[in-house]
Amino acid sequence: MIVRIMGEGQVEISPDDIAVLNELDTELESAIESDDEPAFRVKLHALLDKVRHVGKALPDDSLAPSELILPPADASIEEVREMLGDQGLIPG
Repeated sequence: MIVRIMGEGQVEISPDDIAVLNELDTELESAIESDDEPAFRVKLHALLDKVRHVGKALPDDSLAPSELILPPADASIEEVREMLGDQGLIPG
């Protein structure tokens, strides 16, 4: 799966890593639903850090289409709320 973190570029994520990313996504959604800004910030950074850790960076000139687009680390709770789909940021 090809994932773009806005402002950072693309990484390729193994299907084996999707489950742990979904857990972090669920925690992020929970923080958004409760409008808990401090928890939101921690959970967003945890999700992005995990994507960076497990993902293999693609070259900047890669033309692969992104299957997922994640917000930048400095995104507001409102910006991320608008990006959420029925299955969160990371569909299972």
